[in-house]
Amino acid sequence: MSDSDLMLNLRYSDEAAQKGTPAGNEKRKERWFQKKRLYLQRQGYLDDQNKYNSNTGQSRPDHAPPSLNGASTKSLPVSTHNKSYHPSSSSTAGASHSSSKPSTSTHSLSSSTDSGNTGSSHGPSVSSSQKPAAPQTSEGIPSKYLAFDCEMVGTGPKGRISQLARCSVVSYDGDVVYDKFIKPSVPVTDYRTRWSGIRPRDLVGAMPYFEARKEILRLLNGRVVIGHAVHNDFKVLGYSHPAALTRDTSRIPLLNAKAGIAVHECASLKRLTKALFNRDIQTGKKGHSSVEDAKATMELYKVVEVEWERELASRSKHS
Repeated sequence: MSDSDLMLNLRYSDEAAQKGTPAGNEKRKERWFQKKRLYLQRQGYLDDQNKYNSNTGQSRPDHAPPSLNGASTKSLPVSTHNKSYHPSSSSTAGASHSSSKPSTSTHSLSSSTDSGNTGSSHGPSVSSSQKPAAPQTSEGIPSKYLAFDCEMVGTGPKGRISQLARCSVVSYDGDVVYDKFIKPSVPVTDYRTRWSGIRPRDLVGAMPYFEARKEILRLLNGRVVIGHAVHNDFKVLGYSHPAALTRDTSRIPLLNAKAGIAVHECASLKRLTKALFNRDIQTGKKGHSSVEDAKATMELYKVVEVEWERELASRSKHS
């Protein structure tokens, strides 16, 4: 069939269709035109520059932009309620802070990811468990911060040699992560109950010193350790913690200044707690509680944490 014959045939068919089409029935005419054009396109008589889409009734130039991610636009699930479509609606919640226990974790560092339901009539779903991220410490990882305190008894002549009898460790949030009575490796000659709170019955069946020491050092390893006159606690453990990871609240002028105490004075834990929190600790005749003291120490640290850590960071940069 020649081109002239084809054009004549097309023109004749077009005229015949118009005569048989009722006036104003444009749909029928359009449907007929689509079929005819599709036929000519398949036979290769039409130019490929304007290919006809029989589904939409529109032509699409070959240089039209490709569909998203190379996929057909018909396969994209578009919500009828959301005007804007986002191909990836997964949202990652911020990490919640945590602190570790030797046996049972009180908090857990976690990152939860909730996938949005693109195409849903309600838009992307949000997990009800998501909470605003807790304020971060200077290091951003609260589980790295531990406060600890030890209670000692006396051994040797007149009980002059201090030995570990109780150790308590609390997390950044004040949760107890370790608290045990510890039996010295030598006989106790002075329980120092008035100050230590230790009584003979407390050490019956208590964990031996060398076993407890291993547990405590394993717990403190790699952590920022906070204590009040903490060198005494390290001494009774026969241990030296890295200076960069040690915070002694008895030697920080910032705390004294906030408590209204001379900056060079070595204020007691009891005095600082009373001045800053108006709370009494180490009261009564039962002696001190290492848990209470460790919690108070962590609270004092938090009062000056930002300024203290900033000052330490500044020193390390210039050293």
